[in-house]
Amino acid sequence: MKASLKLSTGALVNLEGTPDEVRALLEHFDSRQPSGVAVPTKAAEGIREALASDGEMPDLHAIVSLVKDCEEAVAIDEYVLSVRSVRERVLLPLYIANRYVSPPVGLTSGEISGVTSELGVPVSQPNTSTALSGSAAPYVIGDRRRRKGQPVRYRLSRRGVALMESVLKGRKER
Repeated sequence: MKASLKLSTGALVNLEGTPDEVRALLEHFDSRQPSGVAVPTKAAEGIREALASDGEMPDLHAIVSLVKDCEEAVAIDEYVLSVRSVRERVLLPLYIANRYVSPPVGLTSGEISGVTSELGVPVSQPNTSTALSGSAAPYVIGDRRRRKGQPVRYRLSRRGVALMESVLKGRKER
């Protein structure tokens, strides 16, 4: 069974599962959503649940919605999206996938590039790949060795989480 849910923030969440699973998720989300009040963290929780289904490929639109609706959205805009730092822009989707998606999902360089493009601060796939093997390398963990033509799914390391938390608090770390 498939279902779509439009949140009060305008984000569209697509769900797929058995009728009982979908019904339970919709009832759970509906019981937590205050009527007539848009609460970004509640929207982020609903998207988090939709993303965490059966280890499928991550929904990039949902990750973009999380960036815009999460409790750190203002800091993200000020300290990551408004600053010219490829490393932080590349690490941002990994940070969101680590913090708001349970279980955390890995992203390829192409998926990271897609998220940055949708956020309006595009980092091309080759530049994303270069950053992941260069300035962002100490902050990420790949699921395999890099080989030409073989996609690597990256996750943020503990050091990367600490860096992004520091950046979002306005501290400059290089």
